[in-house]
Amino acid sequence: MTIHIVEVSQVTPAPNSDSVLNSANSLAIPLNFFDLPWLVFQPAKRVFFYRLIESTREHFHSFILPKLKLSLSLVLRDYLPLCGRITWELNEPKPSIVVSQNDAILVTIAETDADFSLLSGYGQRPASELHTLIPEVLVSDDSATVLSLQITLFPDQGFSIGVAAHHGVSDGKTSTMFIKAWAHVCKQHLEENNVIFSLPETLTPSLDRSLIKDTTGLDEQMLKIVRSLKQGKLIGSRSLSPIPAWELGDDFFFSTLVLSRGDVERLRERVKTTSSPPSQLHLSTFVIAYAYVWTCLVKAREGNMERPVSFLFVADVRERLDPPLPPTYFGNCMFPAGSYDSKTAGDFAGEGGFVTAVEILSGLVKGFSSRKIETIAEEYKMVFDYAEVSSQFGAVAGSTRLCVYESDFGWGRPVKVDAVSIDGNKISMAERRDESGGIEIGMCMNKAELDIVLALFKNGLQN
Repeated sequence: MTIHIVEVSQVTPAPNSDSVLNSANSLAIPLNFFDLPWLVFQPAKRVFFYRLIESTREHFHSFILPKLKLSLSLVLRDYLPLCGRITWELNEPKPSIVVSQNDAILVTIAETDADFSLLSGYGQRPASELHTLIPEVLVSDDSATVLSLQITLFPDQGFSIGVAAHHGVSDGKTSTMFIKAWAHVCKQHLEENNVIFSLPETLTPSLDRSLIKDTTGLDEQMLKIVRSLKQGKLIGSRSLSPIPAWELGDDFFFSTLVLSRGDVERLRERVKTTSSPPSQLHLSTFVIAYAYVWTCLVKAREGNMERPVSFLFVADVRERLDPPLPPTYFGNCMFPAGSYDSKTAGDFAGEGGFVTAVEILSGLVKGFSSRKIETIAEEYKMVFDYAEVSSQFGAVAGSTRLCVYESDFGWGRPVKVDAVSIDGNKISMAERRDESGGIEIGMCMNKAELDIVLALFKNGLQN
C-alpha cells in the first residue's frame, strides 16, 4: 500500500466565553497516582473505520473533512487537556498537563490506495499497514503531546480515524468518551446545520482533580517506581520518554477473533460441568473470553511447560472509590489485578487449563471489592517486576463496556474498530459490533504463531 500525506492541520478549540483559558493564563492539571504509572508506556492507539462509498476526493475534502474539523474544534472546548502537553518543571514534584492559549491538536490528513475491506476486516492484516493509519505522538525528555489524530481517505471506499493518545492523560474510558463526544457534535451539526450544540451529561468530562485524594503519599510512591523502572532502561528518571516500543517485524499480522453470545454460553456451561462448585464463580463474558484466549496463547507458545507465566488486567474503579468519582471523570482511574508468581505454562496448557484460568480470573474479579486504594503502588510494582521475569506475560487492552461502536459521526457506525497498540501476548477486547453479548478479541503476533492460535481457538470451540 502507499499512503500520501495531504496536510497536517492544527485544530484549536472554538472560542468560548466560559473557557478557563485566556491570553494571560494557562491551564495546569497535575498528574496523580492513577496517571503516573502510564508514563512508561507507549501511546494508546486505536483506529475507527467508516465505510462510505460516495467518499470521492471531492466529496471528502469539500464536505466530510470540514465537518470533522469544525466539530472537533467545538468539542475541544470541553476537552481542553487534549490540546496540551505533559511537562515536568524542575521546581515541580511531579509532571502536569499544561494547556496554553492557542494550543492545538495536530490532525494529519492522508490518502491511501489500500484495500479498505481488507484493513477493516476480521481476518489477518499486515501490522505495518494498520500502523500507517495512526499518527505519531511527539514525545521527548521534556515534553509529551497528549493527543494526535489522523484522518485517512480510502477513495470510493471510506475513511478511517486514527487516534494516538498519551496514556498518562487518559484511560480507555476517557479517550472513548472523547471520540463519542466528537461524533455526537459532528452528527448534531450535520443534521441541524448550526454551530450551537450541547453535550449530554454522559459525554461531558469532569476535570476536577481535587476529587482524587492522596492521603498516604501514593504520588511519591508511584514516582519512585517509575523513576526506578526508567533508570533500569537507561532513561533519565525525570524524562517523559516512554520505554522503547517492541519492534514489530514484517511478518506480524493483526487478526480479530469473535466469540458469539452462543459461544460464550457454551464455554460457560463447560466450566459449570467441570468446576466445583460453579455457583461460587464469577462467570462474566470477560472472564470466559479472557480465560479461553489465554489458554490458546499459552498452548501456541509450546516450549517448556514448567516456564513461569503471568497475566493481568486492569479495571475501572471510578465507582469503587469512597466517595465514588463521576463516571465522566477525565483521566486514568484503573487498578491492576493479576496472577503472577505461582503458575506455569503446564497449568493452562493441559486438559483443565481453561477452567483453571476461569477460576483464577473469577477470584481476581471478586476480590476487587476488598481492594484498598492504598495498595495501588505496590500492585503496579508487582506488574512491572513480573513482566520482566515471566516467560509469557499476558494483558488486556480495551473492554466490552467502552461501546466503541457507538461512535457515529453522521455517516453510520464504524464498520470496525481496532486497538493497534497491542503486540505479542497483549490482546484487545471490544463488544461485538452486530450482536449483543458477543465479544471481539484482537491480537497481533508473527504469522506462524498467529496461525497456531487461530487454529486452537477454532478447534476448541468445535470440541
